[in-house]
Amino acid sequence: MNAAQRQPAEAKFEPLLQFEMEMGTFLSDWHHCDQLSNFMARMISHNRTDPVRHSNFFSSALNELLEVSFRGGSPEGRIGCLVFRQGPKERVKLSFPCSPTQRRFFREAVARTHKGDAYARYLDAISTDLAPSREIVLLDLAINFDAEISLEEDDPPSISIIVDLPLEGIVS
Repeated sequence: MNAAQRQPAEAKFEPLLQFEMEMGTFLSDWHHCDQLSNFMARMISHNRTDPVRHSNFFSSALNELLEVSFRGGSPEGRIGCLVFRQGPKERVKLSFPCSPTQRRFFREAVARTHKGDAYARYLDAISTDLAPSREIVLLDLAINFDAEISLEEDDPPSISIIVDLPLEGIVS
């Protein structure tokens, strides 16, 4: 038996739901963030252990991500969101167009969620900032939702923020 046969197959993320819309339409109304996150949360939470709790957590996390794209995206192009599932974990892949400056910001902000000082940075930021910044939102997801966050730099001008949310395991 070779090494590939001895190692267990990595569980695959299965697609659940997807939406796509013109970025200009999305940016035309702040309420799109809340409306989309609530709808998608209800759609994917029906078969979870506690559907209402799961829906609330997922809606909150997705709303934050959508607001990040709302504040950092450019009006040209399309926004797309794919939701996948692997056991107790949901994966959100949010793709949207943004400028080169914003791409650099997102690259650095996502990298900061992986550093050992992420918790201290988060506490410092929430105690000193009047309004949550996009970086604080990403740190919040990493710390309070135990999310793993990564970034894919698609063909310019788009990027994709990928967030793995182990919502079934969160203790409230």
